[in-house]
Amino acid sequence: MTLHHRRFPNAARGVVAACASALMASCAASAPAEKTPPPAPAETPAPVAAPAPAPKPTYGTFGYDADGMDRAVKPGDNFYRHANGTWLDKTEIPADRSSYGMFTALSELADQRSRELIEAQIQAPEGTEARKIGDYFATFLDEAAIEAKGLAPLKPELDRIAAISNKKALSSELGSTLRADVDALNTGRIYTRNLFGLWVAEDLNDPSRYAPYLLQGGLGLPDRDYYLVDSPRFKEVRQAYQQHIANMLKLAGLSEPEARAARVFALESKIAKAHWAQVDSRDITKTNNPWPREQFAKKAPGMDWNAYFTAAGLAQQPQIIVWQPSALTGLSKLVGGEPLQAWKDYLTFHAIARTAQVLPKAFVDESFVFNGKTLSGSQKQRDRWKRGVDFTNAALGMAVGKLYVEKYFPPNVKAAADAMVRNIVTAFGQRIDALTWMSPETKARAKEKVGTLQTSIGHPAKWRDYSGLEVIRGDAFGNAERASRFETQRNLNKLGQPVDRTEWYMVPHLVNALNSPQQNSIIFPAAILQPPFFDANADPAINYGGIGTVIGHEIVHSFDDTGAQFDARGKLANWWTKEDEARFKAAGKALTEQYNAYKPLPDLAVNGDLTLGENIADVAGLAVAHDAYKLSLGDKPAPVIDGYTGDQRFFLGFAQVWRNKYREPMLRRILMTDGHSPGEYRASTVRNLDAWYQAFDVAPGQSLFLAPEQRVRIW
Repeated sequence: MTLHHRRFPNAARGVVAACASALMASCAASAPAEKTPPPAPAETPAPVAAPAPAPKPTYGTFGYDADGMDRAVKPGDNFYRHANGTWLDKTEIPADRSSYGMFTALSELADQRSRELIEAQIQAPEGTEARKIGDYFATFLDEAAIEAKGLAPLKPELDRIAAISNKKALSSELGSTLRADVDALNTGRIYTRNLFGLWVAEDLNDPSRYAPYLLQGGLGLPDRDYYLVDSPRFKEVRQAYQQHIANMLKLAGLSEPEARAARVFALESKIAKAHWAQVDSRDITKTNNPWPREQFAKKAPGMDWNAYFTAAGLAQQPQIIVWQPSALTGLSKLVGGEPLQAWKDYLTFHAIARTAQVLPKAFVDESFVFNGKTLSGSQKQRDRWKRGVDFTNAALGMAVGKLYVEKYFPPNVKAAADAMVRNIVTAFGQRIDALTWMSPETKARAKEKVGTLQTSIGHPAKWRDYSGLEVIRGDAFGNAERASRFETQRNLNKLGQPVDRTEWYMVPHLVNALNSPQQNSIIFPAAILQPPFFDANADPAINYGGIGTVIGHEIVHSFDDTGAQFDARGKLANWWTKEDEARFKAAGKALTEQYNAYKPLPDLAVNGDLTLGENIADVAGLAVAHDAYKLSLGDKPAPVIDGYTGDQRFFLGFAQVWRNKYREPMLRRILMTDGHSPGEYRASTVRNLDAWYQAFDVAPGQSLFLAPEQRVRIW
């Protein structure tokens, strides 16, 4: 589970690469994304005047942007605006962004640094990893060469699709599209535009071995509800999407683009009806479904599974875990029952959409108008170099990350962060000891799990080997496709091999953090270990309110509503007494109801069930970070700085990192598909901590006030 919104296909988040993991080249080549926006209409939208740049915070005496506050707002009425109101009023979202906040600002810094590092590799010796980085980036930026080739690089795939004449051939073609582009538990990415997505990870039932997982996919829109919700807003999106399909097919020179688009959209609507809802897809009790490979034909008739698995590279796997069984069954039925021509039109469109960024500019522009503007609200396509950084990171992210760490991650930062992690882990153990509602038996199992928690800071212990990835200067299309297949094959190669429990699922220059429940590990990339999250020379209160709450958040993910179902070895196993489990679930239900009451849009509220895991990690992570801050002081009182007490600075530091602004389409998308609540409501979790009330004299009658018995206390 990650700290911040994963970057969406078609939209953008403030993280490296179009996928949350930023490791999958298939993501850059296949998914819609703001940072790597999929393509747009033949007509480029009219230029949009760039807004004034967001004001740069001036971190004052104790490392907090005091100028960004709105002191006219009482902390107890709206703590988010009290801490960030002036920044919110003065900051405009850049035209090429769908949202903007602290994560975005740091991501842009990481992108600029990455660009400089990547460009420095363009003249590296041939045959070296460094040269691959430079060649990949330079080739992506060579738009003239891409334009000159036209659709020729895609023609073999389009011809193969056109030649499909029976269900076996169709199943084989669908199998060839399977990519390792999803990760249900580590990065939380469950979207793929391919019919199914592959995830290779520890077996839920035996973490000593790897297992292949199949997840539902096949939609060009972000989620099933975009097809099924009956509202004017979604009807507009559906009409725009069908026109986008037609536009892409027309650009490719295909006959009857409107009729083909209608067939594609009708088929996707049927796929959507078979899909699981987001909340069900994150319910680990429903998703652990091992199927023997030979039983797929009986359990899910329609697909020629032998042909599918052979093309997908899974023909030798005796067992596959199916994440959403009824969805897989429904999609397989559609393969067997829908007209062959509809599937051929579908595959044709998705082949074009998947590769649009390495096709001529008309495809890129068409993709942006729909995926970037309509779905995410961005007003301007991101510069080609920025998208080039994304694609290079997606293909060779760990190689770029190694360069980043060498230049931007000094040993003293790692040492200071290590010390803070140890302090917060200690504080969490003490919180478990002090729990009054938990039995000694469950406490012992929880403490055992804390004892096996692995921590990795800055970068992985060993770097990825890219010697098997072929990068050819001048072949942008081929590079993207080879990178996608390389990442998939890298994952397939894990099957049958010893489990590497130190593997990283994020690149070091990603502004995020991660908890892996199957490894029982937490990861903090180098790029997040900088202001406003962390500064080795800053006031400890701000550091604990910033990176301290991030560390606490990730620790607690091992004990949230999903993580708490894994034992100290990373096995899906119930280690709770019935009474303790009931109390834990009751606290979770109270938190769900608290978040259900937040309504960011007139017609859409926060989904407390969908965001429960992240909300638990926020409230308990904040509490443990505050405990650790107190521990760090020893027996000494915190100094008062610029009139602010230590606790006040701690909570202000926390609220500052969650300042964010969203365009309406992106906010809507987050609310419908993302397990993280919008920043305002994450900052508002302070209302569950007694220490916040004391720090700011919050009293009954103020908007955020909760009576002590209403405050949710988990861990």
